[in-house]
Amino acid sequence: MREKFEIGAHPLTLSECIGIQHEGLVLERLTFATRDGESVRGFLLRPPGETPVPAILYIHAHGNAYDIGADELLSGRKALLSPLGPEFTRRGYAVLMVELPAFGARSQPGESARAKAALWHGKSLAGQMLGEQAAAFDWLASRPDIIADRIAVFGISMGATFSYWLAAAEPRIAGSAHLCAYADYAGLIAAGNIDLHGIYLTVPGLLPLAGNGEIAGLIAPRPQLIGIGDLDPLTPLAAFETAIAQTRGAYEEAGATDRLVLVREPEAGHVETPAMRAAVFAFFDRHIGLA
Repeated sequence: MREKFEIGAHPLTLSECIGIQHEGLVLERLTFATRDGESVRGFLLRPPGETPVPAILYIHAHGNAYDIGADELLSGRKALLSPLGPEFTRRGYAVLMVELPAFGARSQPGESARAKAALWHGKSLAGQMLGEQAAAFDWLASRPDIIADRIAVFGISMGATFSYWLAAAEPRIAGSAHLCAYADYAGLIAAGNIDLHGIYLTVPGLLPLAGNGEIAGLIAPRPQLIGIGDLDPLTPLAAFETAIAQTRGAYEEAGATDRLVLVREPEAGHVETPAMRAAVFAFFDRHIGLA
């Protein structure tokens, strides 16, 4: 699984950090460099002071909005109720977002060109994305102002998929909360909905290894929150039920059923809801918070 997700294959090197004040919080504008020399934007938002704090690696969404990228941390996006970065930080967490290839300042080359180039080499754009996020986690965990064993991962939509994929592959991650992207891909193919995902997400040979429910189950016994809307075309009922049965089975086997939280919204689509947000806050406060 780590090989498919290219963990360790895409290191990032910090080249610039500029700290400023942002609404009473500390904002660090970061620039990383890939092994190939591509510049990568990132933002770290943290509470003021020098006391070490827990942290959230927040992976941004897709939404066919290639211009947003890491700006989601401070500006939000349509699928969110409001920007989550400042909300997390005011609750006592440092929050890191590192821009994924094909988005924001990295929008060229685009998703299609990057994905095709990777596939020709037997790799995937998703693998590069995950490998870079794993490197971002390593960098975050190395900071003296971060409590390394209290780093969780969060995302909505594309960020949600990468949230539980990364937590499954990286055992040092303390937990995962993800919204609006949890379904069995074989079921999504059968439902005719797989083309709602971009080509970036195509990982050759992944399905014979494991379905998404099994991948999410690898997080057990660490805590995990799954949020879905029943009207979301990316989480059709049959594909969701296949996945959740597998994940619940893994948590039952690990004796950790109390650490798996499901927030299911019957009238919601591919969007965050107030109930999801409240559950995410409670989840992080319970499992990585200091209060």
